[in-house]
Amino acid sequence: MKTRRQFLQQTGAAAIGSMLLPSLDLLIDKKRIKNTGIQLYTFRKELLADVTGTLKQIAGLGFKQIESARSDKGHYYGLTSKEMKQTCSDLGMTLRSGHVHVDDKWKQTIDEAVESGQEYMICSSLPKAGQTVDNYKKAAESFNKCGEDCKKVNIKFGYHNHDAEFEQENGKILYDVLLENTDPVLVHMEMDLGWAVFAGKDPVAYFNKYPGRFPLWHLKDMDMVKRHSTEFGKGILDIKKMLDNEKQAGMKYIFVEQEEYTNNAYDSMKEDMEYLKKMK
Repeated sequence: MKTRRQFLQQTGAAAIGSMLLPSLDLLIDKKRIKNTGIQLYTFRKELLADVTGTLKQIAGLGFKQIESARSDKGHYYGLTSKEMKQTCSDLGMTLRSGHVHVDDKWKQTIDEAVESGQEYMICSSLPKAGQTVDNYKKAAESFNKCGEDCKKVNIKFGYHNHDAEFEQENGKILYDVLLENTDPVLVHMEMDLGWAVFAGKDPVAYFNKYPGRFPLWHLKDMDMVKRHSTEFGKGILDIKKMLDNEKQAGMKYIFVEQEEYTNNAYDSMKEDMEYLKKMK
């Protein structure tokens, strides 16, 4: 038989636990927000006009992780790789990843990435050689080699999808061809959640089928009427569902990306960050 003291101790602990649960949830949410990253293509025009000033604005919005993208002024918008690394560091941000092309300047691209100190190099799109299973198998073979090149210099290689990868040939989803023919140790997938749902696919189904293969995400909401990206909460992406499955995906870093805006990139990113902060 429980004594009154034991009963009070147990029920008291339960009551305290129930009071702490919301706080723990809040801590989890804050941790997510604290480490949120941004794909710089979101600010592509602004960065070409004033790279340092724009990075200061981005830091002011609370972004901590940076993923660069190839531009008319190179991978770092006119800065050298070392200058980009230092500028981000001075602003309390980390240059974590960069979108690149696998082309005749591949060796130079790797050298720049090494100097920048970034952890990931992500191929942003497939060579335009046809939406066929054979082409995707060839791409997978190329990506495995790229992964080997990057591993030698302690960088992780990966691939970023759009919607076209979810097309089919003879009943075979082309994105699945990439997943099945790339070495998980050498080729890391950056799942663009927006383009996946735009193509009619559920990212969580991929997280379950290929657990741990998606360390990077592009968090992007999609307006299916206008058929382009939009601010969080205005499209069809179930962001909470995605975040609830981050462990299954193997997610390490989230990069917010938005190509189209209601007003401008800064206002949209401010709205997106406020949306994430209010999530429970």
